Amino acid sequence: MEIYSFEKKVGKKITKYDSDFVMNKILHTENKTHIACMHLKAGGIVGLHEAIVPQLLLVVQGEATVTGKDNQSKQVYEGDAVFWEKGELHKTVSKHGMMAIVIEGESLNPGLYMPVDS
Repeated sequence: MEIYSFEKKVGKKITKYDSDFVMNKILHTENKTHIACMHLKAGGIVGLHEAIVPQLLLVVQGEATVTGKDNQSKQVYEGDAVFWEKGELHKTVSKHGMMAIVIEGESLNPGLYMPVDS
């Protein structure tokens, strides 16, 4: 057995797209699925950018405002999951801070869960 940490202190600071957050890589798979832990501090931002593959954001702690298609903004909290399609412009901003697991990969299928809005 091996124990790994995804605490903020062992992550990498990301500033691309005027972003301000810390990302910890967690897992890579053979089919190019990436899993990481993201730490947004109070006032942190993941700047507006295009999803290069389908992306799922799982809010573990805290809250954020997310934007996606048509620049619509929604508030998300612990236990919420946000799915962005390949090519979708999106942004995440956290007023009070947030920790989330980010899963990115061509084989992500949004039909595997029940959207909150349905």
